[in-house]
Amino acid sequence: MRVPKSPSDVRNALVRGVGRRNFLRAAAVMTGTGGALLGSRSAHAASASNSASPAVTLPGEILQPGKGPIHGKHYLPSRVEQVRWGYVPAVGSRQVLRMRSGETVTVDAVSHEGILEDQGRDPVAYFGRHGVSRGNVLDDAVTIARDYSRTERNFDVDGPHVVTGPIYVDGAERGDVLKIEVLSMLPRVPYGVVSSRHGKGALARTADGGAPAGITMDEIMPPVATDGRSTGDPTRYGNVSVFTPVRRGRRGVASGVMKRGRSGTVTFPLRPFMGVMGVAFASEGELTAPALNSIPPTLGGGNIDINLLGVGATFYLPVFAEGALFYTGDSHLAMGGGEVALTAMEGSLRGTFRLTVCKPGSDDAPSVAFHYPFAETPQAWVPIGLSDPDGSQNGQVNDLNIAMRRAVANALDFLEHDQGMDRGVAYAYLSAAANFEVSQVVDRTTGVHGVILKEHFSG
Repeated sequence: MRVPKSPSDVRNALVRGVGRRNFLRAAAVMTGTGGALLGSRSAHAASASNSASPAVTLPGEILQPGKGPIHGKHYLPSRVEQVRWGYVPAVGSRQVLRMRSGETVTVDAVSHEGILEDQGRDPVAYFGRHGVSRGNVLDDAVTIARDYSRTERNFDVDGPHVVTGPIYVDGAERGDVLKIEVLSMLPRVPYGVVSSRHGKGALARTADGGAPAGITMDEIMPPVATDGRSTGDPTRYGNVSVFTPVRRGRRGVASGVMKRGRSGTVTFPLRPFMGVMGVAFASEGELTAPALNSIPPTLGGGNIDINLLGVGATFYLPVFAEGALFYTGDSHLAMGGGEVALTAMEGSLRGTFRLTVCKPGSDDAPSVAFHYPFAETPQAWVPIGLSDPDGSQNGQVNDLNIAMRRAVANALDFLEHDQGMDRGVAYAYLSAAANFEVSQVVDRTTGVHGVILKEHFSG
């Protein structure tokens, strides 16, 4: 299995995919795309830790559909007929794009924040209240909010995510692995939103107001008795959405900005990535099945919400359908481990991916990836564990203990079968030197991932 050893490897991979001329033209148009893409010294020094990431700079314009830099050989916008709102593609779903294995594709993802029902389903009005002009609101977001009618949305049940795809990759068959290399992530707009709604999040409570161990979130959300639940209208169940502008700092580096008290602010770096990257997993005709709802991640990936999967990362997924049927969405500008308030800093992104089919028996993908999602960054291997990989169907749902045990077991399988370690020694190594982190606690099916540093194996 060949892994990119440096940011220049990522850059060279992109040049091979789109051609040197197109790459240079795109780079000239942008004010920047992030250190990992352009090969900056800071990106090369970045560790696998969440605390160190390549600096992100903003494109010089709002990335309306088809405008600005498009790095991939193929381009997939998010038109109404090319997205699902709240659900993911099924095995047998009609493709919206077809491409060869090893080619690159650029996808315009649309954030759900600002278009949801409890925000008025009108992004022009919603963002306008926060000082955003109409020209800085994405046209595809406006169209989806206004015209989406592929399914009748149930705001109380359906996922919030706008999911773009699926993409058919030639040669992919059940039993293969789809290798997804993240080549670039461009913020389409200079703002995002972090929301907590319906009393959910790490401090989730029941409809009767109960909370685990007496922990309450009434200081954040209205009490259940007064939060609108008695109306039966889920758009009135309580929503705290924090509009978060992006500030250009030194050398154009972008940061999210939130208020701190009456006059101060807190700033934090952007670390853009797609929360949703997946392949078709559940069968056609199960539109109401939990595994097709866009919220819980599954063995086919989906709403995996691992904040290490930004530029330079590679995500491996087992294939369950002819053509794999790749989809993406839930674009994040930044997210802390756990995603505790329910959402990340949600904001629309333009992502470029290389999609490659890996066959059984090859060394192009980790052995674990042929039956379970697996990831890596230039610095680390990332085994993944989910509490209920079938998509919140089998009663496990949000048990972090199960997710943790599965992440450890997958790490052991990788170290034994791919790195040649004795399983007992591998168990000891994980305890001594690997980190296990909470991916997210808010997607019904919870997630844990390990971080195994490659530098430990350089000898």
